[in-house]
Amino acid sequence: MLYEDIFISLNKRKVRYLVVGDIALMLHGVVKLNADLDLMVNLEDNNLARFISAMKGLSYRQRVPVKPEEFVDPLKRETWEKEKGVRVFSFYDLKKPMGLVDVFVDGPIEYEKLERDRIKIKTGGITIPVISKKHLIQLKKMSGRPQDIADIKALKELMKLEKKGISIEKH
Repeated sequence: MLYEDIFISLNKRKVRYLVVGDIALMLHGVVKLNADLDLMVNLEDNNLARFISAMKGLSYRQRVPVKPEEFVDPLKRETWEKEKGVRVFSFYDLKKPMGLVDVFVDGPIEYEKLERDRIKIKTGGITIPVISKKHLIQLKKMSGRPQDIADIKALKELMKLEKKGISIEKH
C-alpha cells in the first residue's frame, strides 16, 4: 500500500486523523485511480505537532515555502485560507513521486462529528480510521465537481448493496 508508512507513523504517534477523499472511497470499496491521500487531522495544537513530526520523520516535505510547523498555528491557517484561498496543506515525498498528502486547513465539517462516526478498516495489519460513507457523501456534495457527483452515486450504490446483505471485499 502506497501510504502504509504514513498510517503506521500516525498511529504510532497517536495522531487523531481520518482518511477522506479518494483513498477513503477505495477503502470503502469504490474503485478509483487517484493516488493522493487526503486527510482531516484534529487541529488541536499537540495533535498537529505530532502530525508534523510524523511527516518530517518520513521525509515528507511541504509544497509551499513555509515551515511545516507554521501549520500548527491557527492564525496562520486562517490567514492562508482567507487571503490565499488555501483549503489544504500539501506534503510530498521525493522518493515517491506519486505520494502526495493533502491535509485540510479547516475542516468543512466539525472534526469531532466525523471522528464519532468514523469506521476503522484493518488492512495489511494496519488499522486505518476512515470517514463514514455518510460524511464522505456530504463532503463530496460540498465540492460538487463532476467526479464528486459520480463518487456519490458509487457510494450510494455500495450502500444499497450493503443493505441487501451483499458485502464488498475492501482489502
